[in-house]
Amino acid sequence: MVFKRLLGSLGVGGPSVDTVLDPGAVTPGGVLSGQVHLKGGNADFTIEHITLELVAHVEAEHHDGESEGVAVFHQHVAGGNFRLAEGEQRSVPFSFPLPWETPITELYGQGLGIALGVRTELGVAGARDKGDVDPLAVRPLPVQEAILEALGQLGFDFKSADLELGHIRGTGQQLPFYQEIELAPSPQYAHQINEIEVTFLAGPVGMEVVLEADKHGGLFAEGHDAVSRCTVSHHGVDRINWNAEVDGWIRQLVEHRSSHGSHAAHGHGDHHHGGHHDEHGHRSGPGMGTAITAGAAGLAVGVVGGMVAAEAVDEIGDFFEGDEEEGDEG
Repeated sequence: MVFKRLLGSLGVGGPSVDTVLDPGAVTPGGVLSGQVHLKGGNADFTIEHITLELVAHVEAEHHDGESEGVAVFHQHVAGGNFRLAEGEQRSVPFSFPLPWETPITELYGQGLGIALGVRTELGVAGARDKGDVDPLAVRPLPVQEAILEALGQLGFDFKSADLELGHIRGTGQQLPFYQEIELAPSPQYAHQINEIEVTFLAGPVGMEVVLEADKHGGLFAEGHDAVSRCTVSHHGVDRINWNAEVDGWIRQLVEHRSSHGSHAAHGHGDHHHGGHHDEHGHRSGPGMGTAITAGAAGLAVGVVGGMVAAEAVDEIGDFFEGDEEEGDEG
């Protein structure tokens, strides 16, 4: 057993902790389980609590630019109030459901560039210490996969995905951030829109789908955003013609004549789409999603062609490695 982190707040000789998640990706609303392995230090210690935190790397937009940080979006107390003897090894099992709005990190097994993790906090002798962040893999719910699959079959190309701090007005959003999956338009709509963004807000019964189109401006008109929302059920997913359903959503979005923007709808008036991604070429630069093929895994091919780039991998790696210092400062 290799223990990742000595309790820094207790110095040399304190207990050490290693959290191991059960293998495989979990779905939003699904059960996350694993074991917290503890190893006693050079004396007896009382473990006051073992808390698991779900953390996400999020972006926040301000009037003067953007910032990035780590958001805690769920906490689960796995145990506590027990004595850990000198040198004792003990494993504490845990099992709890993920929030329904937990972002998805992969599609057809390919990473989307979203960084989620599980951080273990140990409370000992009045001190709290946060251990390393273990990467958390989340796969889509059946209805989410069906919608993304339909978009791929309709010719939309995956560009990027990110987590935005803020709340989408008029929705039942629960978490302090939301996921945007950005897609390049299919050839059919390329002359009308620059990109579309898809947000899923799942719940126990069904899911809100928020679609936003960044539309081209006409000869005398500036481009603007159009937003559409709909609700779908988790049940009967395999009985719906999703290609027709999603194509109807896109048509309604593109033909939307009023210029009410997502600025009001999303509740952040300084949200200018595309600027951040254009600035960081690895998110929307050449080659992003260019290897798309028609078919069920179309979007996944875009993921392979795009987000599995060195810059994206480094960015996620920095999140997990650098979080320790950020946590200690806070």
